[in-house]
Amino acid sequence: MAKPTAAAWMARALQLARRGLYTTDPNPRVGCVLVKGNRLVGEGWHERAGEPHAEVHALRMAGEAARRATAYVTLEPCSHHGRTGPCAVALIDAGVKRVVVAMGDPNPEVAGRGITMLREAGIEVDVGLLEEEARAINPGFLSRMSRHRPYVRLKMAMSLDGRTAMESGESQWITGPHARSEVQRLRARSSAVLTGVDSVIFDNSRLTVRASQLGLEDADAIARRQPLRVVVDTHLRLPQAAACLRESGRTLVATVMGYDVDRRARLESAGAEILVLPAGEGGRVDLAALLGYLAEQELVNEVLLETGATLAGAMLDANLVDEMQLFVAPTLLGGEARPLFALPGLTRMAQQRPLDIIDIRAVGRDWRITARPARLQG
Repeated sequence: MAKPTAAAWMARALQLARRGLYTTDPNPRVGCVLVKGNRLVGEGWHERAGEPHAEVHALRMAGEAARRATAYVTLEPCSHHGRTGPCAVALIDAGVKRVVVAMGDPNPEVAGRGITMLREAGIEVDVGLLEEEARAINPGFLSRMSRHRPYVRLKMAMSLDGRTAMESGESQWITGPHARSEVQRLRARSSAVLTGVDSVIFDNSRLTVRASQLGLEDADAIARRQPLRVVVDTHLRLPQAAACLRESGRTLVATVMGYDVDRRARLESAGAEILVLPAGEGGRVDLAALLGYLAEQELVNEVLLETGATLAGAMLDANLVDEMQLFVAPTLLGGEARPLFALPGLTRMAQQRPLDIIDIRAVGRDWRITARPARLQG
């Protein structure tokens, strides 16, 4: 039997990191493998914010076998004291001889310091093995650290003729139960779910993660962490009886100056938190400012945008969408039904907005298309 390669060990570390997909927020998902004599002696992953990091779990498993071992880590070991101690120091104290890092940490509090600390202690450090795969695990954390805004994933459900709801606003259900389970998993991995007030008024969605629909092990534990619910509501039209205000977790309502004071008081009494932001184009909530606030104040890594044509179109028009998850049902709603996006000003073919298709796959009777605006692939 062929001996595992360095890439194989790092692939195992990446596999471990993915176990934290739904639980590490707002921290990155990280895995670590300790190898000695081409034999696995320890492994671990970061499970929850505030708990030990991946390296610590792997070192505990390895014990004395960690001395002179090689550590494969999906993200640069931290060098600062947060809620846990520096992992770079833990690796040094354990006596590892080599550390292979998939990618450097963009966090300014680390940003190369962990690698420098290891090298200054005489440990051999290699960086860049399976870096692209490592980056794909933490798009939101990387976006928050490098762009100071979350990674925005737009989810839309549509008919085969590109319609999202009937003219009346009725939209439940276009897609089937398998697609809805996929949406629940998208919510579960997200720090926040963002929507427009019209979508809440029409659908009265709870915008929550439901354990019964996740189809995952530890679904109950995963659903205990509810993403922040964010409603864009320029004129504070959100009904006090909205279902999202009665659910566990927080509902943040983003509005602008000039709001109705009485409406604000009523919404706050119903459990909403009101965020007043600058007005953007047309006097509406400045969407870029909202994302900046979510990144800096709420430590939001990934946003799931679940909304109607107007807000979805505005986010696309402002180049604030990073990824699209489009669920297509094998049904037709007709020309009077509501369109997928409201994109203003597109009158010529030269103005079309091209997409790059990343993946297409069947989800029950429906199809899921993963796409990105072409500008991100340049």
